[in-house]
Amino acid sequence: MLPDLERLITLQRLDSTAEAARRTLADEPERERSFDARLETARQQVAAAKSRLTDNQSARRTIEKDVAVHQGRLSKFREQAMAVKTNVEYHAVQKEMSFAQTEIRALEDKILERMLEADELTAAVKKAEADLASEQKAIDAARKAMAAEHVELNATLERIVRERAELVAALDKALLGTFELVSRRRNGVAVAEAQDGICTICHVRLRPQVFNTVRRNDQIVQCDSCQRFLYFVPKVAAPEAANL
Repeated sequence: MLPDLERLITLQRLDSTAEAARRTLADEPERERSFDARLETARQQVAAAKSRLTDNQSARRTIEKDVAVHQGRLSKFREQAMAVKTNVEYHAVQKEMSFAQTEIRALEDKILERMLEADELTAAVKKAEADLASEQKAIDAARKAMAAEHVELNATLERIVRERAELVAALDKALLGTFELVSRRRNGVAVAEAQDGICTICHVRLRPQVFNTVRRNDQIVQCDSCQRFLYFVPKVAAPEAANL
């Protein structure tokens, strides 16, 4: 392969790797916001579960107070029943007692419902808390990995700066200028592989004589459509199966 063409390919590989590293580093604040949002959602779910349990307990206490009120009335009516002197008064007191007992049974049924509901709500609180703990653990691990990646990416960028400087020093200056111009115009990609007579980036078919030249990798050839530098990677023939 022509040395300058090989240098262009390597230069493109370095630039693409550096750009990917810079994009990943630039995404870190957004990833941090995503972590915070996930934790906040998990915390809100815990708070909501606890709030539902608190509401249940408050409602149960209110019902228990109503039960106490009716039990007080029932005790009062029982005392009155001991003191009545006529059948009419006795039946009236019995009616009030029956009503109080009915109310107490209905309220006790409601208390039982709240108790059963409380069991489910308590389980929901525990699950929400476990989910929060699991999310916290996962995010702590993700942040640790991101911190390690940050160090690695910065080291990669420093290495690329050194390697690129050495490569640029050995590259023809006019060729380097063309590379950088095409790179600016083509979203940072100035080199493309040619396959089956087509530029793999812009997907425009090359003239047969141009593709034949590219296949030899011994000249600098640019795509007529996108102006990227073209190179060819010969296909490796699959080994023939051994005779049995």
